[in-house]
Parts: sequence; C-alpha cells; structure tokens
Amino acid sequence: MTEAGTGTSTSGTSTSVPAPIAALRDAGVAIWLDDLSRELLRGGGLAELVSGRGVVGVTTNPTIFASALAKGSAYDAQLSELAAAGADVDEAVFTITTDDVRDACDALADVHAATGGLDGRVSIEVDPRLAKDTDATVATAERLWRTVDRPNLYIKIPATLEGLPAITAVIAQGISVNVTLIFSLERYQAVLDAYQAGLEQARDAGRDLSGIHSVASFFVSRVDAAVDKKLDAIGSSEAAALRGSIAIANARLAYRLYEEVVAAERWQALASAGANAQRPLWASTGVKDPAYPDTRYVDELVAPGVVNTMPGGTLEAVADHGDVRGDTVTGAYDDAAAQVEALAGLGIDLGEVTEALEVEGVEKFEKSWDELLTTVSAGLARSAVSSSNQEAGQ
Repeated sequence: MTEAGTGTSTSGTSTSVPAPIAALRDAGVAIWLDDLSRELLRGGGLAELVSGRGVVGVTTNPTIFASALAKGSAYDAQLSELAAAGADVDEAVFTITTDDVRDACDALADVHAATGGLDGRVSIEVDPRLAKDTDATVATAERLWRTVDRPNLYIKIPATLEGLPAITAVIAQGISVNVTLIFSLERYQAVLDAYQAGLEQARDAGRDLSGIHSVASFFVSRVDAAVDKKLDAIGSSEAAALRGSIAIANARLAYRLYEEVVAAERWQALASAGANAQRPLWASTGVKDPAYPDTRYVDELVAPGVVNTMPGGTLEAVADHGDVRGDTVTGAYDDAAAQVEALAGLGIDLGEVTEALEVEGVEKFEKSWDELLTTVSAGLARSAVSSSNQEAGQ
C-alpha cells in the first residue's frame, strides 16, 4: 500500500494517510464511515480511522445498529441498567442509539471545529416506520436533536413524498439534516427544493443560516444491482454494454443538477444570507457485484465538495488500491446522459426502477429496525432474569 507524505489532517493533527486517501481529500471529497458500534468507539477504532484513513464523518442507519447490537457484549451493562429502570424496548433502543451517536459526535468534535462545522458530522435516522408520516417524522427529529444535543449531529430523514415537507419543517427550525434514500433525479430536485424552502423559512424567522447544514444522500450501487438484472434478462450486446454504468451515470447527472441549483438566483440569495450548500453524498458505495472493482463507486464519483460514505471494507480497499484520478464527474455529463438514454431505448424505465428502490429501501430499514427491537427486547429480558436470579440467591 502506497503511503502519502505526512501532512495536516482535517482534525488538525499531523498524520500520514495512504496515497489514494490523500488524493480523495485533495480532490475535495470528504470521506465518511458508514458504520458505528460501541466497540468501534470504545476500542479506539474510530479515532484510528480519523487519523489513518482520513475519516471526517460517520453515518448510521437501522441496519448498522441492528448489526452492532447483535454482536458481542458491549451493550450488556446498559441493557441491565435499562431493564432495572423498567424501560420498554422502544425507549431502550432510543437511549442506546442516541448514546452511541452522542459519543461519536464527541469523538469527532475536533474535526468539526477544524472544518468550521462542515465535517465531523454523525447521522442518526428517524424511526423508519415513520417514513410515511410527516408530523411524526418532524416530532421524532426534534426529539433526537434535543436528546443527542450536539452541534455536529445530522438527523436522517428519508426522501419519501411525506418526508419532503418534514425536511423543510426541520431545516426551518435550525436542525441539520441528512436526507437519505434518494435514488432519482426527480426526487433529488424535490429534496433540493425542500432544503431551500426550509432555509427561506429560517431566514424569514430571523435564524442564523450559517449554523444549518445538510447533505443529500444519493444511493449508488443499489441502482446497478436492480438495472443489471433487467439488462441480463434482455441479454443483448447493447444491454451487456450498459452493465455497471447506470448507477454512476445517474449520480453524475445528480451532481450536474446540484451545480445548476447552486448557480441559480434562488440559491445565491440564500448563500448571501450565510446559507451552506446541501452537499451531495454518495451512499451505498459498497460494490454489490463482485465482478466490479471494489473501489468502483469511489473512483468514478470524485468531484469537488461531495461526501462519500463508505462501509469499512470499501474504505480499506480504497486505502489499499483506490484509483483516484481527480474529478471523474463534471466532464462526463454527456456520456452519462447518453447511457441513460440508451437504457430507455432498451425499454427499461429508470424512473420505475428508482421508485421501486425507494419502497424497497424503506422496507429494508423497517426490517432492520424490527431486528434491532427484537435484539434489544431479548437483551432486556435476559438482564431482567439475571437480576431476579441474583436477588433470589442473596
């Protein structure tokens, strides 16, 4: 693995990172980790990733928390405390997840300060069962914001139709938001509009816009996984030529849309009032098809001012052999549009694909949330039994 020279990281400390990581940073890409666990926090793993892998942010989701709770014994002591306090499963999940995210926010506080509030961010998601309930999403976002009580927090809200007005309402209150589960350009446009509407309301209410931040999580690899199946079913040489290209094309066109929005008069008025741009964030960047290079959704989506949140395996692959060639997005708009047009010419409706992916994404997170509830419920029950046995033996 090639190492870059020693330099100053965004956390303000002198560090040496692998050359591909340094190249990403130099190209304007913020590297976030798509993972979190108590073991990672307390074992020093997150701090090592900040210093040695250039990580400047963390994203979480229900699947990540379900996995963390299902492994090891790191949560046993807190489960015992919660069981003794008579907490129900929903309260226990809320407490455990917000505690982890608060600790992660504290671990990244230096990065947050060194980047002027841009990075050092940690995201926590609203209960996915509320994805179709605007009012409940807003209320839960407010509660999460108050409970974690850290300025470098992001509240994750899905970009469902019901989520859009919730995004506007939460931004208007000065709460920073990570908009998740964006698959289509049409929905991304609506997200950009929702963010600007929230900022306009905040400005009109006299809020300081400089403290409000947002990212828009545009999902990548899941698009290829869905489209490739349809291309394989067609089986032609034209279809084979498009395999593995549509997710990247879709993301590149999303970045073009972002550039158009921030150049427009509406955004310029907000920027003049101190607003921060809603950065594009590439999510779902782990490769689903082993036939593709494992750094594909990093190397091919390098552009100024984006975030790429990576699972641990992808991050290590990039550090080891990432092929970072500078900006691989802004000069590729025509090719991206041609690829999407060719897909339509084969009779595949990308809009239908992305709509199905949104529904599937919400369902997957709901399933993971149910798994999280089941794991915590079992832990509370074990703790209660253990406590009763201890009392009986006294």
